[in-house]
Amino acid sequence: MSSFENVSVVKAANIYFDGKVSSRTIEFSDGSKKTLGIMMVGDYEFDTDDNELVEIQAGEVDVLLPNESKWQTFTKGTSFEVPKNASFKLKVKEVLDYCCSYY
Repeated sequence: MSSFENVSVVKAANIYFDGKVSSRTIEFSDGSKKTLGIMMVGDYEFDTDDNELVEIQAGEVDVLLPNESKWQTFTKGTSFEVPKNASFKLKVKEVLDYCCSYY
C-alpha cells in the first residue's frame, strides 16, 4: 500500500538521537497507529512497548533482532517484526525511509 486514506496526523514530530531519527504518527479511525519516519546513517537501539512491523520504503539497514546473534540486512520492499517489550539494534547504512505498524 503506497498511501493511507482517512487518517489523522499528529503535528508534533517524534525526534530521537539528536534529530538523526524522526517520525510522524498517523492515526486510523479504528484506533490503530503507524509511524512514518526517516533515519540518518548511524547506529541506534530502540525498545518496544508493542509488537512492531517495520517496512522499509527506501535505504538499507542491518538489524540485530532480540534473542538473535546474527545481523540481518533489510532494503526497500522488505520488512521485519519486533516483539513487544524487547530491544533491537540498527546500523543504518543509507538514509532509511520506513513505516512502522504497532499491534
